[in-house]
Amino acid sequence: MMQRILHEMYVEPELLSELNEEQKQILFYKIRQEQVRRWMEREAREESSQKSSGLPKGERKHIQWLHGIDSEVWVWVMGEAPGDRTYEQIIKELMEEKARRQAQLEAQELWRKKEAEIKKKFRDAIAKEKARLVAGKWKEEAEDRKAAKQEEECIQKELKRREEEERRKGEEEVRCAEEKRVKELFMSLQQEQKQSEHEDKEWEEQRQRSKAADAEMMRKARWARDEYKRQSIRAMEKGHFKQQIPVSRRHSAIEIDTAAKSQDQVLPGDKDRPRPSLQPADPPLYRRRQSRKNSSTAALPLMDSPAWVRAPRPCSRESIILWFCEDQKPKRAGFDRKSSTIATWFHGIITREESEKLLQNKPEGSFLVRVSERIWGYILSYRTATAFKHFLIDASGDYYSFLGVDQNRHATLSDLIDFHKVG
Repeated sequence: MMQRILHEMYVEPELLSELNEEQKQILFYKIRQEQVRRWMEREAREESSQKSSGLPKGERKHIQWLHGIDSEVWVWVMGEAPGDRTYEQIIKELMEEKARRQAQLEAQELWRKKEAEIKKKFRDAIAKEKARLVAGKWKEEAEDRKAAKQEEECIQKELKRREEEERRKGEEEVRCAEEKRVKELFMSLQQEQKQSEHEDKEWEEQRQRSKAADAEMMRKARWARDEYKRQSIRAMEKGHFKQQIPVSRRHSAIEIDTAAKSQDQVLPGDKDRPRPSLQPADPPLYRRRQSRKNSSTAALPLMDSPAWVRAPRPCSRESIILWFCEDQKPKRAGFDRKSSTIATWFHGIITREESEKLLQNKPEGSFLVRVSERIWGYILSYRTATAFKHFLIDASGDYYSFLGVDQNRHATLSDLIDFHKVG
């Protein structure tokens, strides 16, 4: 189970909820350790691929730092060298230049619009005046056409003068608008700079908090690993559990025992025949012996070992009972070591609440083992002085071990219990 978690780098939420805080810390530490191992392997592969490519050493990807007079890595800090301007001065000049350029562009656009309006205004006025002069009878009645022409020229000069005055006035308005816009843009850029500095500061504080949280998590994982080693050494010297008390077994344990007995009642001559109780299972949990009978190819390998393909996790109560009868009962899981009866500490398929109810009024150190409905294995429920603890026992392979806590592997379930039991 641990190998599958490290391979997929994913823990199912239901399985994670079964682990206590100590088990979660150790599992997190192992996942981070696997990530570091994969990263180092990838770096080693890239380095070996560069060496095997046959490129000269100077043409490979590498980084070479410049060195100063003191033979140390040359570092230039902006603003600290002689003659350097400070960072604030450079930023201020850049913002002023940016504001000035933008204001100039806006002023040019405004002046083009203003000039077009002025030209259109006086062009229309001149046209109207010419039309009035042409249409007017006073020009036809004037004895001296020269006087009329001079009068027309005077009118045009007056209109031109007024046009120049209007132009100068428009230029002054555009210049004032440009200066005002420069100030507005400069203030806006300053506010954006302050906002950016504030966001950078917040991001740096958040990064520091994240690094501190990672360091604290690594420290806790390291402490949990050291504490587990100390507990393992102490358990190897004098054991870990007190003598379990005989508590009444529930109907679920009797259910597994009844199913196991029904498996033993098959006649010797019918051992190789398909069992009727297993036929309705669709799809089957294992590749049963029927595969030999129904297969048309005699050269196919026989699948009679406990390593038959099974689902990643139990899908129903019937599949758990079938797994126990086919895979665990031949290993005498849950049975007493010296007899053919069920051990006093084994209680079959019961819930977490039922196990805590059985241990409610029992002394500290009392425990029981129940079949897990979440993984292919068991759960050891343990009574402490103030609460209850539940440890997952992985039985998906050919051995038994505590998931995420105990790395010792045991051949049978009884060996695991006896290893940690005293009294």
